[in-house]
Amino acid sequence: MAQLVYDVTVRFCDRFVDRRSRTHDQMVQAARSGVQNIAEGSVASGTSKKTELKLTNVARASLEELRLDYEDFLRQRSLSLWAPDDPRRQALVARRCATADDVAQWVKDIREIHGQDGPAAAGRLLDPMDARIIRSPFSPSTPSKPWPPTLRSC
Repeated sequence: MAQLVYDVTVRFCDRFVDRRSRTHDQMVQAARSGVQNIAEGSVASGTSKKTELKLTNVARASLEELRLDYEDFLRQRSLSLWAPDDPRRQALVARRCATADDVAQWVKDIREIHGQDGPAAAGRLLDPMDARIIRSPFSPSTPSKPWPPTLRSC
């Protein structure tokens, strides 16, 4: 999974974040660090559980940093973060993508079904009063979860 996150992050950053920016480098390096520390921790597991745990925690911290960078990207562009029950999010999880190409194909499929902005913009909400899909989680009027969300809530 961490390898997939890395591959998707590289593509995302190359497409949407200026390659000369510090953000581009930080996001790619955080994703890479997640992959590398998981791999190193796995190798160390046979000889030192302490080292394995340390490297796993470093990987977790790197991927948390990456998640926050993605949230910053959304907030800075007034884009919404999908709620856990958003149909697009559920469809992506159900798809069980194994490669960045699989994720890219899923994005194309979703855009064909829902348009660029998803089911809310296309008027396909099952319950139009369910503003969790429409409203940004950064909006002060969002009554749901406390900010910032934890890794477990995403």
